[in-house]
Amino acid sequence: MDSLVRNASSINDMLTRYGVKFGIYKNGRFHEQLFPFDPMARVIEACEWEHLSRGLEQRVRALNAFLSDIYGSRRIITDGVIPPEFVFSSPGFLKACDGVRPPAGVYAHIAGIDLVQAVDKTWYVLEDNLRIPSGASYPLIAREICRRASPSTFRGAGIVDNRAYPEMLSRMMRSVAADGICVVMTPGRYNAAFFEHSYLSEKTGFALATNEDLLVEDNCLYYKDMARGRVRVGAVYRRISDDYLDPLTFLPESLIGIPGIMDAYRAGNVAVINAPGNGVADDKGIYYFVPRMVKYYLGEEPILKNAPTYLPFFEKDRGYVFENLGRLVIKDVAEAGGYGVVFGRDMSASELEGWRERIRREPRRFIVQEVIDFIDLPVQEAQGVVYRKADLRAFVLTGADFVYVWPSGLTRFSRVADSFVVNSSQGGGFKDTWVKAR
Repeated sequence: MDSLVRNASSINDMLTRYGVKFGIYKNGRFHEQLFPFDPMARVIEACEWEHLSRGLEQRVRALNAFLSDIYGSRRIITDGVIPPEFVFSSPGFLKACDGVRPPAGVYAHIAGIDLVQAVDKTWYVLEDNLRIPSGASYPLIAREICRRASPSTFRGAGIVDNRAYPEMLSRMMRSVAADGICVVMTPGRYNAAFFEHSYLSEKTGFALATNEDLLVEDNCLYYKDMARGRVRVGAVYRRISDDYLDPLTFLPESLIGIPGIMDAYRAGNVAVINAPGNGVADDKGIYYFVPRMVKYYLGEEPILKNAPTYLPFFEKDRGYVFENLGRLVIKDVAEAGGYGVVFGRDMSASELEGWRERIRREPRRFIVQEVIDFIDLPVQEAQGVVYRKADLRAFVLTGADFVYVWPSGLTRFSRVADSFVVNSSQGGGFKDTWVKAR
């Protein structure tokens, strides 16, 4: 790894030339910036990864079962496991998807599960991302470039090769596809993760398409191929949110969606990856119930733990929250990307009282968690090695007959000392994640 550290500057220069950037909209303006890469990889031992993999597969199987149930018979509600208010008040629950079963019955084809490791080495799940989780391309391209910079590092490192992700993505999409080809749909150059869209398109060999390249006729989706004319599409890896997917079903003002794609989806003529309506399962309020889902649907004890979480919706939890708010962290369930997160320890007495009143008025809007003292990882800075908070986004792919946990992942770290917010949208950097081979 020392060789990679010595070549850190040239590696980041090459990542920049490849367009490995992260774009964000802020104050109504699009700003594109380098996604800083740190060459000091996170290393996870083989036995530890085996434990994580089993827990991640279990969790995603339960979440897929929940989505199938909640857009179907809703047994989990009638059996009293989850209050109906938490489902039907979620912005992620889409009435337009009610009763719709996707091709092969898979909803969360690609899950990005965010975890942190506490100082006592316990892993905790912080979030389940089941809509359009991004980030797999960054460790892929970073390791590809690092191999060029120092081939000997990887010959002797004894780590699992991570290059299978595009192949597994391709296999997954083909396994759930209706009749037709597979495409990657991007909203275009100014999307925050456009690099990823184009990179995965290149690596899978699937066409990169915008809405202008796609059309629906007779409840079927077609790709307008320059050489072959119209070609039937069986699976579309869409990289736009549900709201903008189909202006005939959702936001009529959407200029980046495909009119009629929801009709094709309802008819079973195209697989949409990930399925519309998945947002109900990664709602921060629903997160509280995922360990119960594992027991309810799978009859198993959860392998991975949630962060200790309280729902002010419940009177018992609300009392605990109000008594201990000064040492807890509050999260707005409607926010993402590190926004809407406030720490009680940073607030005055009057600010804390103001938050108690907000929570009292809107108890469904917030979850409250214990602050996990998660580990710092070494980061190479100009002045030398420093230690920064870091999380891990693991990727789980679910096909028609398999669940695959990618032996790698996106390790994100804060670039600010003592900050617990590591999101790229908040200026964080990223590392490769090395899984040791047995």
